Amino acid sequence: SYLKEARCEEDEDDDDDEDDDDADDTEVKEENGVLVLTDKNFDTFIEGKDTVLVEFYAPWCGHCKQFAPEYEKIAQTLKENDPPIPVAKVDATKASALSSKFEVSGYPTIKILKNGEPVDYDGDRSEHAIVERVKEVAQPDWKPPPEATLVLTKDNFDDVVNNADIILVEFYAPWCGHCKRLAPEYEKAAKELSNRTPPIPLAKVDATAESDLATRFGVSGYPTLKIFRKGKAFDYNGPREKFGIVDYMSDQAGPPSKQVQTLKQVQELVRDGDDAVIVGIFSSEEDAAYEIYQEACNSLRDDYKFMHTFNNEVAQFLKASPGQVVMLQPEKFRSKYEPASYSLTINDSTSASEVQEFFKKHILPLVGHRKQSNDAKRYTTRPLVVVYYGVDFSFDYRVATQFWRSKVLEVAKDFPEYTFAIADEEDYADELKSLGLSESGEEVNVAILSEGGKKYAMDPEEFDSDVLQSFVMAFKKGKLKPIVKSQPIPKSNKGQVKVVVGKTFDDIVMDTKKDVLIEFYAPWCGHCKKLEPDYTALGKKYKNEKNIVIAKMDATANDVPHDSYKVEGFPTIYFSPSNKKQNPVKFEGGKRDMEELSKFVEKHATKLTQKKDEL
Repeated sequence: SYLKEARCEEDEDDDDDEDDDDADDTEVKEENGVLVLTDKNFDTFIEGKDTVLVEFYAPWCGHCKQFAPEYEKIAQTLKENDPPIPVAKVDATKASALSSKFEVSGYPTIKILKNGEPVDYDGDRSEHAIVERVKEVAQPDWKPPPEATLVLTKDNFDDVVNNADIILVEFYAPWCGHCKRLAPEYEKAAKELSNRTPPIPLAKVDATAESDLATRFGVSGYPTLKIFRKGKAFDYNGPREKFGIVDYMSDQAGPPSKQVQTLKQVQELVRDGDDAVIVGIFSSEEDAAYEIYQEACNSLRDDYKFMHTFNNEVAQFLKASPGQVVMLQPEKFRSKYEPASYSLTINDSTSASEVQEFFKKHILPLVGHRKQSNDAKRYTTRPLVVVYYGVDFSFDYRVATQFWRSKVLEVAKDFPEYTFAIADEEDYADELKSLGLSESGEEVNVAILSEGGKKYAMDPEEFDSDVLQSFVMAFKKGKLKPIVKSQPIPKSNKGQVKVVVGKTFDDIVMDTKKDVLIEFYAPWCGHCKKLEPDYTALGKKYKNEKNIVIAKMDATANDVPHDSYKVEGFPTIYFSPSNKKQNPVKFEGGKRDMEELSKFVEKHATKLTQKKDEL
């Protein structure tokens, strides 16, 4: 059986033009026992039929081709049912009205229509599983089960949320494609978590209808998911599919700190761990300090591993007494320049935020190991000094790894205001390439990642402490030039839409005399190509507005040298107002066409000379 996970994903707003070849197409053709439905014949065919099985496919989709013989067998089996159940297929690339009506965003998509209303099918793609489900829905008294996801409005929100130990709430917009894709996964997770003991409720809020709630919780994009504990909101940073949501929420429902029963558990982490070991020592669960500790751990539980103990042996090993929290680095990260451990005493007047500050302050050793797995949680602070080489802490390579790390430690101790880390050159091959260091020929390379996305590479030379010292010193004194990946600066830039490259980003986009609309595109992106005529027309419209610039940049060939202009998909469009260059406004949610973009420009423009209604 082809499992439901194998789907050809298609972005939900890729409409192909309809094929209008067939003049009278209300008659229904049949191919190998499967009825062929189209935008034209669908409604008349479905009318009055109790149950119909429909597959939405794309002719080019491999999963659909694989599934075709199985689907033909299903059609044969259901034809022999009493009463027969029609089995149909729709070429979703031609039937764009049906694709959008049934919110088809990947292929194949299977729907069972019960009296014209769709019932999603997400089981195995096997004859047995599909036939069983269709027969079940075809029963005369079958009704869709009620939604497991709670619907919240301003009338019931506080009541439900404040009384829940834990609840996940999705703020969505009915028109949002990502929300539509999340909906079936979210509902399946809600079903599963409602059967857990104790159950974990999942809820949703239509943020467009409940704008006060959306404002209150700072919802600015869709979908936004938040976990509430007794009414207190925390960001949801988990996966967006059923199993991921279930695992993540089950984990979130437990206490944020795990109890340590034996000394061995702590000793193993100190010997072989990869991250700071954090242990709270308490006399019992009734200890007031234990309450404060758990509260402090709660909002950081995704980023740190917390433990607590009531065991005297562990307390002695950590040289701590009840009411104290101890943080210590694994042995491999210790050095003579920093204490082996840090401790904080929690008393009645200690706040949870003070405890959190303690965690944040001591989580990193003087020189830690930056990896893909800890990068986003541990190494976001800038400036970050990274030393790249063959980092490997396994037994055979530990000595060589520590040899170079000790040279970094000697320099790091003199620059406490910067974060230092070692990183394996293979883990960061792409980063080294973007720094121009992948062919340096040196065993050890160095870079500084600074604020605003600026990057500085050390000229390749034989590595030693004094070499690193001079490089960091030159950075501190502002003597280094940042690296910017850039296409050549265009000789002529007189088109309707200004071309921006890495080297001209600051001059054009960050020019405080002008409002700039900037589109980040990729040459291969279909949506970008579709947008091009509208975007050019927009450039033409504002050509005479000397303080408004319509610009574009190939984000695959150029660095965006500022963190506030994040590009996570194509096209990404920002409006950069003359007075707020570090806070651009992202174009989200609207239709990407001349009219909507024009409204967006005029809404945020600070330097429009003509009256808006004349434009």
